[in-house]
Amino acid sequence: MNSIANFFTRIVNRYMPDPLVVAIILTALTMIFAMISQGTGFLEASQYWGDGFWNLLSFTMQMTIILLAGYILARTPLVDKLMNKVVGGIHSPRAAIIVATLCGGVGSWLNWGFGLVLGTLIAQKLGRRVKGLHYPLVIAAAYSGFAVYGVGLSGSVPLLINTPGHFMEGVIGLVPLNETIFSPYLITMNLILLVTLPLFNAMLHPKRPEEVVEAPSEPEAPRATVETSESTVADRLNNSRILGVGMGLFGMLYVAMYLINGGSVTLNFVNSLFLFLGITLFVTPNRFLAALQDGIKVVSGIIIQYPFYAGILAILSGSGLIVTLANWFVSISSAGTLPISSFLSAGLINLFVPSGGGQWVIQGPVMMEAARQLGASVPATALAVQIGDQWTNMVQPFWLLPAMAISGLKLKDLMGYMVVISFYLGVVFLATVTIWGMVDA
Repeated sequence: MNSIANFFTRIVNRYMPDPLVVAIILTALTMIFAMISQGTGFLEASQYWGDGFWNLLSFTMQMTIILLAGYILARTPLVDKLMNKVVGGIHSPRAAIIVATLCGGVGSWLNWGFGLVLGTLIAQKLGRRVKGLHYPLVIAAAYSGFAVYGVGLSGSVPLLINTPGHFMEGVIGLVPLNETIFSPYLITMNLILLVTLPLFNAMLHPKRPEEVVEAPSEPEAPRATVETSESTVADRLNNSRILGVGMGLFGMLYVAMYLINGGSVTLNFVNSLFLFLGITLFVTPNRFLAALQDGIKVVSGIIIQYPFYAGILAILSGSGLIVTLANWFVSISSAGTLPISSFLSAGLINLFVPSGGGQWVIQGPVMMEAARQLGASVPATALAVQIGDQWTNMVQPFWLLPAMAISGLKLKDLMGYMVVISFYLGVVFLATVTIWGMVDA
């Protein structure tokens, strides 16, 4: 397994550019495909791109806040102490790989932003504590846990189709979480991954010491605990425990009332929960703002690159290319195999538009209408789109940006391992959507 990973690492080191360059190349490829397959003119495609460049601003903010809130929560003193306890008893490289994978996976299931950051921070701590640990692999292993984010509590598609008033409610109604996230199929799949993925990742660790790249020796950034000895009114307010904890608990009170009054688990609910929990655990506004400043550095790459993918999505949508592609997969499907087609087409489209929610807006109606006509399972078909998205996120560099920002590694350091991991995940994911689709057809 290690020789396979080394092969892909060498290929990536030679040919893989930086993530922004990847976004630019994908923009050019999308325009070419639209012109060739749809007959879209160059100026027309350019108009689609420009008009759509800022179309996902609200969704971009939702995704940014999910990641930012997850980062803040992961950097709270309480979570930091728990992370130190977790890594304190780990001494072997393979055990470190297993722990990093589990932490990234469980954290991502709870909240993808939290898991993405938590896994990387734990992997960074392990890299600096465990001798002989291959640093690029432990960061890649932590990121691989992100592969379950879409079937967790912050998954875009299951939360959207469970939200009253969603744009396809008239077609499919509300799909409760017990038919998606908490269905037996996805619970089983997640349990299989939690057991096997850490072991698979551990097998990728280099056997020869000369191949191991250890973590840099610089000390970890100090925890955000900014205090001041000044006694001005402003300083006392900035460091007020009453204001910090009071605001956090006030927000948590709203979250509790929302649930008591029958509110659904939506993206905004998850954002509110993690944000106010982070404010509460940081105790003072000053400490919270210091962590926020660090978090902004982590999410900056996403903020600037999301508009490029919004432009790509606009070309795919305006030209009809995304519908053409989805319809082609539908045309070769039956009621039992439609989830397979949803999975494969979503994985392909996600390479061009790494946005589960944005992709669902365009691809979802095609797949749901096909499910209605063929009598296929709506939950299986819808979640197959989400699973296809999280599958190719392993090799789409966009969501690797936070892991690279925290770890200090480059894309070429990680991508070789991500390619190998994506092959294994593809087998598990494909088996899940196949069985689900066939049984529920």
